[in-house]
Amino acid sequence: MMIGGFSHIPYATFALALAPIAAVGLVITAALIALVYWSEFTGDTRLEAPRPRGVVVNRVLVIRAVAATLVMIALFFFGVIPAKAAIIIGGLLLLTRRVKSRRVYADIDWSLLLMFAGLFIIVAGAQHALLTSDVVAAVGRLHLDQIPILTAVTAVLSNLVSNVPAVLMLKPFVAALPDHDKAWLTIAMASTLAGNFTVLGSIANLIVVQRAEASGVTISFWDYFRVGAPLTLITLALGTLWLSR
Repeated sequence: MMIGGFSHIPYATFALALAPIAAVGLVITAALIALVYWSEFTGDTRLEAPRPRGVVVNRVLVIRAVAATLVMIALFFFGVIPAKAAIIIGGLLLLTRRVKSRRVYADIDWSLLLMFAGLFIIVAGAQHALLTSDVVAAVGRLHLDQIPILTAVTAVLSNLVSNVPAVLMLKPFVAALPDHDKAWLTIAMASTLAGNFTVLGSIANLIVVQRAEASGVTISFWDYFRVGAPLTLITLALGTLWLSR
């Protein structure tokens, strides 16, 4: 999302370039999970989700939400800025008397929003303090205009500081590259896929592990790494080949 705003690459162009990588990556993910944890899929134990009790479905709100989602996606493809389209559609959905606003606000993860706000502040401070002229010159000598090198640098940085800060830190270096769109697509691909390497590689991973723990399921660093490491290496290689074609 940040790269879409930074690069001004049209939504359709972005999707056309990276959707094939995402689709292949999903297939590889399912295959690796099934291979590594084969015993859990072949055993006699069946996992059954508890049946929700007392759930009332408001059909009108469901129809409105689905229609709003389809309109929002259409706006993306028609060139409307994604952030603008999302906030407008979200605001319109809140205009209802069927659900009180306080119920919506009660479901917002405020601690997560606070963490993101703090993360952006820390990264901005690091940019001003650490990205000196010598550092910029040293990074410039890494030949980031070559897709394999840019992929590797993005992947390593994403696992050191997480993928969102990595994108912010790489932003100043993209301006000097000859093909901005290709560079941004490469960073988008590499930073996203590199987040799969370890459980610490992406904030989304941490959220999943936290929610799993709350549900009584413990995902250790090694449990995740057994699938995440090979998945990352394979998909990064395929993504590099795809964007280098």
